[in-house]
Amino acid sequence: MQSNVSQRNTTTEQAPDGAGRWALISLALSMLLSSLGISIANVALPSLAEAFEASFQRVQWVVLAYLLAVTITIVSAGRLGDLAGHRRMLIGGISLFAVASGLCGVVSSLWLLIGARALQGLGAAVLMALSIAFVRDTVGKHRTGSAMGLLGTMSAIGTALGPSLGGVLLTAASWRAIFLVMVPLAALNLFLAWRFLPASKPAGKGSGFDALGTLLLGLTLAAYALAATVGGAHMGWLNVTLLAAAVLGAGLFVMVEASVASPLIRLSEFRDAALSGSLVMNAVVSTVMMVTFVVGPFYLAHVLGLNAAFVGVVMSVGPVISALTGIPAGRIVDRLSASFVVTGGLSLMTIGAFVLVMVPTSFGVAGYVVGIAVLTPGYQLFQAANNTAVMMDVGPDRRGVVSGMLSLSRNLGLITGASVMGALFAFVSGAADGSVAHPETIATGMRITFAVAGAMTLAAIAVAFVTRGRPMSTATVQEE
Repeated sequence: MQSNVSQRNTTTEQAPDGAGRWALISLALSMLLSSLGISIANVALPSLAEAFEASFQRVQWVVLAYLLAVTITIVSAGRLGDLAGHRRMLIGGISLFAVASGLCGVVSSLWLLIGARALQGLGAAVLMALSIAFVRDTVGKHRTGSAMGLLGTMSAIGTALGPSLGGVLLTAASWRAIFLVMVPLAALNLFLAWRFLPASKPAGKGSGFDALGTLLLGLTLAAYALAATVGGAHMGWLNVTLLAAAVLGAGLFVMVEASVASPLIRLSEFRDAALSGSLVMNAVVSTVMMVTFVVGPFYLAHVLGLNAAFVGVVMSVGPVISALTGIPAGRIVDRLSASFVVTGGLSLMTIGAFVLVMVPTSFGVAGYVVGIAVLTPGYQLFQAANNTAVMMDVGPDRRGVVSGMLSLSRNLGLITGASVMGALFAFVSGAADGSVAHPETIATGMRITFAVAGAMTLAAIAVAFVTRGRPMSTATVQEE
């Protein structure tokens, strides 16, 4: 195994224009599809409500079913990839995504569409987890940062492309087209993965699948995600019950993982300060980035007085900058220490957050764009460096599950950002009852919310300094 891996990595480094490049394109397309699946559906919600004569609360499950499926299954998808082989599992995930996308485009009822979207989310969980896990099988160590930057770029492109592409397809055809368009893209990705991804050896026979731990983790994550999404900014008895269930499920999960022979997540991995710190920082950063999507539209529309079209244009600045800076961020990681770039990215995010606290009230749209233009490159630097630092030396038999843990921390951060930070903004701005608040209180709410976000990135910098330079523990690292 050692000689085969070394030979494959050497070949990839010496021949970047050959099969290794096409394999990387397949991984990049996987990230594009998984993020496109999230962003393209949002723009269709009004059309879906009209087509199925349903309320917004019901059609919202077209988006939530996808997000919940990804969040609940992403760690398990990574672990199954470790056990069955990353290539085999990724090809299966792409196939499931393609079939589910086709089903989404032909179903005749809203609940069938929601079910098909959940299946699509299962496929997307495999794409997200194993695309990152496969990087070290595809490129050499000295190009890992560039590869991670490319994946971050493609994820940003998918996020930015979704609303515009969805709008065009809705105008030219119907809501069905926004799902059917992903079928040929997935088919192309399936061909590239089958043709160019290198074979990966499954974990040894002594490694089993932790079915009970997987079930408990899924139920725990489902309870937390539902607690954070139902009821909007209002915390009711259902939210409290779901949170209590999540806490109970987490406790049971820890007990099971401590006793089974082949746990889904080795508890010893959380004693590794470097890995635990990276997961915490990843969740914090994702929470902060979600603030821009939660607060931005209200501020731009109700304080600066922009119409819907201009709000959309300004809101697209962040994803566009993210798409443009992802690959350069990865190259910077390859040239500098990953831990150094992590701190640099978090510092830029902190500056950007506090620019958004102070500047927009004086400089309007230009001030808002400046803040986003500082915050977003910092995010891409952090993502490329953090993913590289975590995945660089993880052994082949754990890359899937560790990659899944990275993606899970990101998704939990996004959910927390949308719920907790959204609730903070609604409370401070006086819009918690669903009414449109006064422009001055919305501006105050924005300043306070971004100040909290800036404090969170400062805390993440402290975590980075505490864990910087600490090697991965033997429970996580297995050098080839």
